[in-house]
Amino acid sequence: MRKKRILLLSEGFGAGHTQAAHALSVGLRRLSPELQTRVLELGAFLHPTLAPLIFSAYRKTITSQPKLYGFVYRSQYKKSLNRLTRLALHRLFYGQTAEIIKQLKPDTIVCTHPFPSAVVSRLKRAGLSVPLCTVITDYDAHGTWINPEVNKYFVSTEEVKRKLLDRGVPESHIDVTGIPVHPNFWRHHNREELRLRFGLKPLPTVLVMGGGWGIVQHEELLEHMTRWRDRLQLIFCMGSNEKALTRLADDERFRHPNIRLMGFTREIDKLMDVSDLLITKPGGMTCTEGMAKGLPMLFYSPIPGQEEENCQYFTEQGFGEQIKSLETVDYWFERLVRQAPGTHRVQRGFALASTAYNPQTCHQAIMRMLS
Repeated sequence: MRKKRILLLSEGFGAGHTQAAHALSVGLRRLSPELQTRVLELGAFLHPTLAPLIFSAYRKTITSQPKLYGFVYRSQYKKSLNRLTRLALHRLFYGQTAEIIKQLKPDTIVCTHPFPSAVVSRLKRAGLSVPLCTVITDYDAHGTWINPEVNKYFVSTEEVKRKLLDRGVPESHIDVTGIPVHPNFWRHHNREELRLRFGLKPLPTVLVMGGGWGIVQHEELLEHMTRWRDRLQLIFCMGSNEKALTRLADDERFRHPNIRLMGFTREIDKLMDVSDLLITKPGGMTCTEGMAKGLPMLFYSPIPGQEEENCQYFTEQGFGEQIKSLETVDYWFERLVRQAPGTHRVQRGFALASTAYNPQTCHQAIMRMLS
């Protein structure tokens, strides 16, 4: 009997969409080794020269003109992709995507970004019979995610489900599963072993996720955190942003035994396990990973749009707090250094534990679709 095949399609507008696709790919094969999965960033795969230019322009717009991005996000909030965008997707992807599907013969297609979902939806209108699932990778539901041809939406919360219902999506087409995370985030590691492995001290530890779009723009926040370097441990993870990493490494304030600078790593799950507090932008994936680890979070500079919605959700649910002033940082750092020796985290830090979130739920829902 032929193995079941799942095609996972994403786009490179931020790392979270593709992270979700890979998380599903690995998790599905772990749950059922008989499955075959394939992850494609559709734009980068079909147009390897053009795609990086588009993604770079997108990043520059978000970082240099966040208010403009927020205005566009809100003005199009209840609308599906406009006619011009659909025409561009049709010209760039339609025929080639149909050929990919014909060659790979998937039993189910899962999209973690609105663009491939729109492309496959158009193919379904033209006769494609493969079931289409769309995983919404934020704690909001922008209109661009919605296509009537989608067979099943997997969403983060009941509130996102309500927004889809308000826009006419049938309830039978929506499952509240939470955002999927990589199986590395499904379990916890021994903190003492991790300290030895990373060469860390038995001090309160703060993990700062700078990411590709970087905390380096927030000079005042960075400078303020280094003032605590004699009382706690700081891990700055800058992702693939080599320029940001070099800039911090050249800064005298960051040359301290209690400060660790890191670039890209595949061990974020372990760094979260050894940390007591996470400081990050409120991206959907990173926040969900922190929630899966039960890690208290502080959020800086949410991008107007989906990151504001993510920030609001995690704040209201008691998993995190937005940094609105440096006093917020001082309050939580002081809590860390005052806690009893050996105490894990800051008494879980916030009101709710993460037990309500099951990181395998989305994977299991897709398995049910296959059967």
